[in-house]
Amino acid sequence: MIASLTGRVAALEADRCVIEVGGVGYLVHASTRTLAVLSSPPESARVLVETQVREDAILLYGFADAAEREWFRLLTTVQGVGGRVALNILSVLGPAELAGAIAGGDRASLTQANGVGQRLAVRVLTELRDKSVPAGGGAAPAQVAPAGVEGDALSALVNLGYRRGEAQAALSRVLERLGPRPALDAVIRDGLKELGR
Repeated sequence: MIASLTGRVAALEADRCVIEVGGVGYLVHASTRTLAVLSSPPESARVLVETQVREDAILLYGFADAAEREWFRLLTTVQGVGGRVALNILSVLGPAELAGAIAGGDRASLTQANGVGQRLAVRVLTELRDKSVPAGGGAAPAQVAPAGVEGDALSALVNLGYRRGEAQAALSRVLERLGPRPALDAVIRDGLKELGR
């Protein structure tokens, strides 16, 4: 898989560019924000890359920074959001703005992107509301994970497929019941019981 490209900008178009590395031109799809930061041809540039392999094509998506790439990865986990729609969203909203829109349930901001209607905007807000955004990804403060046993238990439950908000609420009840300094395995076990109700 290709993680980044450093080379000469051979061409810039509305939604993609060509980065030439060692005589090979790579077609890289990118948001308007990333394309605006790239140097004009024939200057050199570096882009972070997300590679998607499909039956009929290998597609490269380029990003000026890691935060935008992480949001792209998160957006493409939502049903109905492919690479092109994710780039359309990132062209309208930067990482911090996108985090704010999701935290605030701002459908109107998302529907400004081409290919995003009301229904898809609601799905994006619903599915990404409880997902943790990697460091530097413009995460809302409310998404910072708790530390210690609670943080470890929350991580375990989220990795098992439970929604972050539900898991956090269940763990709050469990920790209140178990008192100070509970064992991690007891917290996880009781958290699973609480979520099973």
